[in-house]
Amino acid sequence: MPIDNNPVENAIRPIAVGKKNWLFAGSERAGKRAAAIQSLLATAKLNGLDPAAWLRDTLEKLPTCLNSQIDSLLPFRKEALQQPAP
Repeated sequence: MPIDNNPVENAIRPIAVGKKNWLFAGSERAGKRAAAIQSLLATAKLNGLDPAAWLRDTLEKLPTCLNSQIDSLLPFRKEALQQPAP
């Protein structure tokens, strides 16, 4: 077990740095939406995907995706992992 938690600190640094910028997200609902999007992008990155490419691909597929297939668009699903990170 490592003596420090640098990987964790590095992973949350963008959130900690951005707190002041996101303080005025507009509303509580907007803040929750922003948090959900950030979580999805971080998950994509942790799964070896390029977050921007994953988001672009997901937004292109979303309009024609059936409700029962929405889970297949999540960044940790096998279908999403077919796209390598740069």
